[in-house]
Amino acid sequence: MGPQNLTVLTEFILAGVTRRPELQLPLFAAFLIIYLITEVGNMGLIVLTEADSHLQTPMYFFIRHLAFVDLGNSTVIYPKMLVNFVVNQNTISYYACATQMAFYILFIICELFILSAMAYDRYAAICNPLLYNVIMSQKLCYALVGIPYLYSTFLSLMVTSKIFISTFCGSNIISHFYCDDAVLIPLLCSNAREIELLIIIFSALNLISSLLVVLVSYMLILTAIFRMNSAEGRKKVFSTCGSHLTVVVVFYGTLLFMYLQPKSARSSDTDKMASMFYTLVIPMLNPFIYSLRNKEVKHAFNRVFKRPCKLLSDIQ
Repeated sequence: MGPQNLTVLTEFILAGVTRRPELQLPLFAAFLIIYLITEVGNMGLIVLTEADSHLQTPMYFFIRHLAFVDLGNSTVIYPKMLVNFVVNQNTISYYACATQMAFYILFIICELFILSAMAYDRYAAICNPLLYNVIMSQKLCYALVGIPYLYSTFLSLMVTSKIFISTFCGSNIISHFYCDDAVLIPLLCSNAREIELLIIIFSALNLISSLLVVLVSYMLILTAIFRMNSAEGRKKVFSTCGSHLTVVVVFYGTLLFMYLQPKSARSSDTDKMASMFYTLVIPMLNPFIYSLRNKEVKHAFNRVFKRPCKLLSDIQ
């Protein structure tokens, strides 16, 4: 490609969620409400699992990190998207785009492996209850979240640096509402195929390896359930795993729908809908899924928030 076609970009233009002006305000209001619920719900879950002594268990340790990842993922994308609803030019600077993409990749990969760590935790709790505290030691718990953070950071920096040290040419319009690696690759003049292949390989590796841990863990859990003679014991197991299984089905189902559909059936609108679902809707739902039917979380909420407020009210 000749040098006249090369472009030194200083900013990108985000296409946004929709180009229809009459939908800008309603969508802004809807996404603002969802984003605020997401922030409050996940922040509340982090504070609750950190502050209450009864929730200092491996399961809630992983839930706290899942809430942190969900909080990070939604915060990286949605404040900028909300601003774009109310401004005329949906621009994002070159370095802001790189930063957004780096953190998005980091958090989305982390979520995959934290969910698989949670599946292993449920397997240990149900299939080896007597050895649970030995198996799920503090050291192992830290390793099961620390390694994904380090691995995700490495992959994030590698992919982001490879894209942003390459040469862009032609249009600077990103057909999305945030800087995603998949939509930036068509704008590259150099190394596009190499980077695309790298992303496909690591995406497949991350998705398959984390999903495999989840599937094997739940197969072993099902085997343990079938061996139980007590109906009460089975009910307790289902209530223990129900929340995590719901999150896994919704999250992995969305990702598999997005990545396994044929290219001929894919469209920009479909990708946007799927992206909105796993970057905002799922992070909003997770705190509710882990708390609404969880008596331990409800009791912890009363201990941490309601009782101090009641005591303060009595004093006044």
